[in-house]
Amino acid sequence: MITLPASTFVPIALGFFGLGTGYLIWGPQELFGFPRRDRAVDRSMGLWGVFLPGLCQVVTGIILFIGLTWFEVFQGNPALYMAAVAFSAYGIHWFALGLNRYQENDPRPNVGMSVAFIVLSVVGAVVFFHADDWPVGLLFCGLAAVYVSELPASVGARIGELALGFCHVVVGLWLMYLSSAVLLDLAAGYHWRS
Repeated sequence: MITLPASTFVPIALGFFGLGTGYLIWGPQELFGFPRRDRAVDRSMGLWGVFLPGLCQVVTGIILFIGLTWFEVFQGNPALYMAAVAFSAYGIHWFALGLNRYQENDPRPNVGMSVAFIVLSVVGAVVFFHADDWPVGLLFCGLAAVYVSELPASVGARIGELALGFCHVVVGLWLMYLSSAVLLDLAAGYHWRS
């Protein structure tokens, strides 16, 4: 194993930014019906889903796993293991969401996915509140609300779609705060997350 010096530059801002951007693209469409869904909008939103929340989170998760296990550069914060699992799982799931939207596939199988991601979100909230990282613990509470909303939205209930859009917008704005706070704290010496 190669051991390198510890790094404070944990890549979580990339994952936060990617997911937040995806939520801010999908949320207004679900909440306000803008832009109105048609084939072109579904294809555009599908591509955004794959590349922003999908790819940004998968890249973040892979870097975290490699930094935690192969090179041990992110030691000292066991909650980062939860972050690695979450970024990887959420990113892969966005590949599926984006491709399904792009291809106009049936969303009903998202019901089962929602149950699994509610569990992952609750575990994430427990881990981060236990680690005294309340901003990320709060994020996982928001993620749980997203997947609870996804349950009725997946079967075509308009109230579920409205709730999902609302959660996407609110959690997307929180993710913009988190990505900005991490970047400003690490790159400019601010203390937004402390």
